Amino acid sequence: MDQAELYEEATKYYANILTPFSKLVDKKIKEVLALNLPVDMICPSHGVIWRDNPLQIVNKYLQWADAYAENQITVAYDTMWNGTRRMAEAIAHGIESADPDITVKLFNVARSDKNDVITEIFKSKAVLIGSPTINKGILSAAAAMLEEMDGLGFRNKKAAAFGCYGWSGEATTVISKRLEQGGFHVLNDGIMAKWNPNGDAIDDCVRFGKDVALAAQS
Repeated sequence: MDQAELYEEATKYYANILTPFSKLVDKKIKEVLALNLPVDMICPSHGVIWRDNPLQIVNKYLQWADAYAENQITVAYDTMWNGTRRMAEAIAHGIESADPDITVKLFNVARSDKNDVITEIFKSKAVLIGSPTINKGILSAAAAMLEEMDGLGFRNKKAAAFGCYGWSGEATTVISKRLEQGGFHVLNDGIMAKWNPNGDAIDDCVRFGKDVALAAQS
């Protein structure tokens, strides 16, 4: 089997299914390894059979269980009239300009497979969630993503909120509270833009992305 595809799927499985149980995974693997048993093959009740260096997946599970993060930031958003999309793109540009070595993943959560988004959040050291304000809250796809993130119990990840508004602008507060509830370290109060962001607002988003990139390094 192609090794890149194999580990892509293995990472997705761990991120979406096993993340909440990471402490138990770490404890049980170390308990079994302490027995010093020879391992010729790993045959799970479902999934691939590991024959070639079978402990490679065990070692990966140990890495993934230990508050895993790569040099990556994920920007995930929902949008109504593309204003929040423009903010997301400007923020991503700011991150990349501040640190070209950071991998930036950008997702419209209303159009993306949630398992793929969760996998990239799992791999990230920071995540930004965006939504316009609607009825003093946020759009449903962004709310659903926050619900998934809350249940998975990610550890040692930083986060921030962003979004457009027309009248009251509660979205960033709602998102920030949900991120805190999910165990994320919220970096700031987030950034808002009124209506469809203009040139100045886009510049602010670029600066916001730069600030997040610098904060994520510390």
